[in-house]
Amino acid sequence: MERNAQDGPRPAILFVCLGNICRSPLAEAAFRAEAERAGFAVEVDSAGTGDWHRGEPPDRRAQAVARRYGVDIGHYRARMVRQEDFYRFSHIVALDLDNYAELEAMRPADARAELSLLMDHVDGRRGEAVADPYYGGEAGFQTTWADVTAGARALARRLGAAK
Repeated sequence: MERNAQDGPRPAILFVCLGNICRSPLAEAAFRAEAERAGFAVEVDSAGTGDWHRGEPPDRRAQAVARRYGVDIGHYRARMVRQEDFYRFSHIVALDLDNYAELEAMRPADARAELSLLMDHVDGRRGEAVADPYYGGEAGFQTTWADVTAGARALARRLGAAK
């Protein structure tokens, strides 16, 4: 495993929502941006627990909000969580409680990945979900971006990425 210049193994983070076209790709993008800002070496990916959108790019509204903040996610492609993800990644981060429960149920007993809920990393937000903006309007995607950005910053701090 690659090592971080700071002091340890390079973390590998997988963000997970339902379809992997809204929340988890935005969380992946927000964490990538935070890690780059902090000069933190990390592997980052996203996946979904459902297969409806496999191989598709993120929702156009998710792409638009990411672009608004200088991040291009148009090349991302939806995929499903796989058993090997529990060994490949050091952290698997769910975006809501339903996906957390799904991940917990499929997690092998000897998995190396630490499982958490993204908003649990944000002070005062323990147990909260990142709202799914899929069935709403543009404002929902803005709210999702704000939540995943806050979660990415808090998780990066926890992992020692912030300077």
